[in-house]
Amino acid sequence: MTSRTGRAILGVLAIVTVGAGAGPALAQDGSAEARLRKVEAEVRALQRTVFPGPEGRFFQPEISGSSQGQTTAAMPSTTAVTDILARLDALETQIQSLTAQTENNTNALSQLETRLSALEVTGGTTSGQGGGPTASQDNLSAMTGGASSAQTAQPPAAGPTAARLAAVQEIAKPQTDDAGDDEYSYGFRLWDAGFYPEAQQQLTLFVEKYPDHWRTTYGRNLLGRAYLDAGKPAEAAPWFLKNYQADKQAARAPDSLLYLAEAMIASKDTSRACIALAEFADTYPAIAAGRLSDQYEGNRRKVSCN
Repeated sequence: MTSRTGRAILGVLAIVTVGAGAGPALAQDGSAEARLRKVEAEVRALQRTVFPGPEGRFFQPEISGSSQGQTTAAMPSTTAVTDILARLDALETQIQSLTAQTENNTNALSQLETRLSALEVTGGTTSGQGGGPTASQDNLSAMTGGASSAQTAQPPAAGPTAARLAAVQEIAKPQTDDAGDDEYSYGFRLWDAGFYPEAQQQLTLFVEKYPDHWRTTYGRNLLGRAYLDAGKPAEAAPWFLKNYQADKQAARAPDSLLYLAEAMIASKDTSRACIALAEFADTYPAIAAGRLSDQYEGNRRKVSCN
């Protein structure tokens, strides 16, 4: 955009040119007029894009032929040069306004894209349960959907405090000839002390590193309990189900099936809780009447099964 001083100089040159010869001056005025009308038309088109009106209509452009006519009528003594300068002033004002509005629109779009990106990341944070069991062919196959249902995204957990780290470090890890049993026993000690997240991490490490160890049935069952005791029944349920399905004769298989019922009760899923309780009574009648009778009857009193 030419500065006002530059336009003034051009104006003086135009006046000199007019004085030198009327024919060339008229030709230059006609050329300038045509260029100005072209620029004004482009500004009006841009104005309609940046300042759209409601329902598909557009605001009237601030630069129009009638306003030019009024300006000319109000200033009958102006020369062609001063009229050009006035119209250039109007064009500069409109372009500045359009530029400002365009910048505002660009900033608003940038903020909207940032918010959408954040929502996509957040929305995406529902997560299934990794490492969960596959469905069996018996009546517990219906458990899979409820036991490993997606969880709403949780905010990032704050890091452990110095006092908690010190307390965890006070729990000694056994050092025996059976490394697998040492890993399980350390997880048990963490769980027994109420350090559930640490126990979950330790027991997960154990069951993944020693899938065939004689303690693995204890490890999967205790891992489920570490989630259940932490108030996360949906994360606990897959471990209980997996431990039962892996080997129904294993030492902690009946315990896991009964805890699976507890996880379903905690999730307010009565139908699946009843399935687990019925399976437990059918598969382990002696244990239901003996070692785990109190826990079994306590769970039955919490739900109404057909």
